[in-house]
Amino acid sequence: MSKSLVSLSLAAGLVLAAPIAAQAQIVVTQWNFNASTTTPSVGAGAASLVGGTTATFASGAANGGSTDPQGTTGNFGWNLSTFPAATAGNLSAGAQFAVSTLGQSGIVVSWDQRHSNTSSAVVQFQYSTNGTTFTNFGMPFIASAGDTWFNNRTVDLSGVAGVSNNASFAFRIVSSFAPAAGGYVASTTGSSYATTGTWRFDMVTVSAVPEPTTTALLLAGLAAVGLLARRRA
Repeated sequence: MSKSLVSLSLAAGLVLAAPIAAQAQIVVTQWNFNASTTTPSVGAGAASLVGGTTATFASGAANGGSTDPQGTTGNFGWNLSTFPAATAGNLSAGAQFAVSTLGQSGIVVSWDQRHSNTSSAVVQFQYSTNGTTFTNFGMPFIASAGDTWFNNRTVDLSGVAGVSNNASFAFRIVSSFAPAAGGYVASTTGSSYATTGTWRFDMVTVSAVPEPTTTALLLAGLAAVGLLARRRA
């Protein structure tokens, strides 16, 4: 092999190594709900209702719309209702998602969420490493208006022990009492909270980076290719 071909081989290896080293995130599982089902549109996982909520499927393009690239035709979201009474069931009702993170690390969860006028303004994210016991994570998200989408709500779990490489990882998005209010408050100022208020979810996404061992093996393979090229030269 000529020196020029060796140089080209090494250069190609460096080009491939750069994005690997950068550990770009990949989508592990995603729900866009456009098929009017809770089956993920990408990857594998399970979505379920918790705390007595009920659900239908409704437009993901209404009221400004979610980030779903589907546009207006065939764009749906998962529309939850039947939440607890105004002073009951704090942190108990909403949606649950289970996703295996085996072989993945740097887990990040993101979603789009529409609040109706009378829905709970306060949203709490919870995670689980065993699929049954859930822990509050981060500060609550608080809606500033109703009939509005709040897109790209994001939770970074990359520093949480037990979330990566876990077949039993799950998370919940649940309604929370407002701080110091002693109950739920409506998303729109001047409205009254109602159990029939709705939350609508779209583009629920679990992202990750490959496990370090996987990256190391890929880089080792590139190094071997470069060494072999040099020897043949």
